[in-house]
Amino acid sequence: MQFNLTETALEDIAADVAIGFVYEGDGDTIPGSPYWDTVTGGLFSEMVARGEFLGKYQSSATVHRPVGARAGRMLLAGCGPPEKASFARWRDCTGSAWRSVRSSGARSVAVLVPYGSDSEDGVRAVAEGILLADYQPDTHKTSDRAKSSLESVTIRAPGATQADLDRAVATAAAQNRARELVNEPGNLLPPKVLARRASELAGQAGLECEVLDVDRLRSLGMGALLGVARASAEDPVLIMIRYRPDGAEGGTHLGLVGKAVTFDTGGISIKPSADMHLMKHDMAGGAAMIGAMLAIAELRPNVRVTAVIPSVENMPGGAAQRPGDIVSTRSGTTVEVLNTDAEGRLILADALALAKEEGCTHLVDAATLTGAIVVALGMTYTGLFSNDEAWRDRVLKAAGAAGEKMWPMPLGEEYTKQLKSPVADLANIGPRWGGAVTAAAFLEHFAGNTPWVHLDIAGTAWYEKPLPHAPVGPSGVGVATFVELALGME
Repeated sequence: MQFNLTETALEDIAADVAIGFVYEGDGDTIPGSPYWDTVTGGLFSEMVARGEFLGKYQSSATVHRPVGARAGRMLLAGCGPPEKASFARWRDCTGSAWRSVRSSGARSVAVLVPYGSDSEDGVRAVAEGILLADYQPDTHKTSDRAKSSLESVTIRAPGATQADLDRAVATAAAQNRARELVNEPGNLLPPKVLARRASELAGQAGLECEVLDVDRLRSLGMGALLGVARASAEDPVLIMIRYRPDGAEGGTHLGLVGKAVTFDTGGISIKPSADMHLMKHDMAGGAAMIGAMLAIAELRPNVRVTAVIPSVENMPGGAAQRPGDIVSTRSGTTVEVLNTDAEGRLILADALALAKEEGCTHLVDAATLTGAIVVALGMTYTGLFSNDEAWRDRVLKAAGAAGEKMWPMPLGEEYTKQLKSPVADLANIGPRWGGAVTAAAFLEHFAGNTPWVHLDIAGTAWYEKPLPHAPVGPSGVGVATFVELALGME
């Protein structure tokens, strides 16, 4: 798919579909009404008068063969009230507009960036919105695939630069790459295959990739990670991807740690069978880190970044880790495993220790960690926990700029005390209430004094129902934030 910038007026661009954005209003109060009326030969005002289209958020209206434009169709995308305008809304409106015509055979699209957007946000919203909306999780279908015919997108965004466009395309392409990985079933993407895919992608991007096999993990004393993998026929791995720009030695070093449980049965503490098939996406945090590293390699910020991705399969069986077992972590902390389905925090404990040994000065981990965060925040916001106020605010700012919703959650010694064990240094779970917080408190122990943010993406990594701008399936959450964060740390 080819993206281009232009200064040509939307109505003068020859394309199969032209997309314009309309804010919500009533008749003449709709911003830009005279322009859209001219382009559509008066049809716009007729639709408004009949109440067919008033610019409501993620609504759309199509005018075929508009008399005032060269495009075959004019698609008007509703943005909702002007006072609620934001980068995220523009992006999602673009996506819903494209998905409404995705299967129509359109090969070329022209888009006028939303009124009121600055050049950078406008072009990013359009490019990311179309690329993300074009994703379809039907790779393994042999028929009835929802194929896209889109070949080119021309964006009218006065003042925008090629760098703005390149950044948007790289970020969205990386997010879609993460979604592709998350969508793979457990039988086709066990840890060793994920490692191979990561190595191939890293090599193509010019990144260094090191895969630690089971023997190396044993030599490093990663007992928490190895304990989770004990019953699986698939060996665990730990993937390390390094980005090292010239002249960035010393100083800030960003560590991205992602949970990659390629399938999670819960182990001996087995999960209910209902919806267990969705546990293929328990590696969404690791996939997000792989995707982010691909975009970072292309955009080349002047900061060191290391991704640490522990990958296991959590299975029951005669060799499985038992409730009550005690494991020793890479950092030397011993952990009583009270619940084998609280496995993500165990593999992250060893990964966080290794990231610190790599010299990372700032840490972010992402994991589909707890159902408790879904109870607390639903499917809209990612829960964010941190041991450092300044670093928390920096990650929240990056998320806001990337159009991703995150909500700060509490931590404190009151929660840490709930992880006490009479037989080990820590237990891997606390009491029933506040489960997302005690899970984060467990990880906080292994982050130590290093500025750290934990993102619990259990509710946001997967779309459970179709949205106007996205199909059911993986969301790729986190990728855009991590790219924004790296770019802002130059």
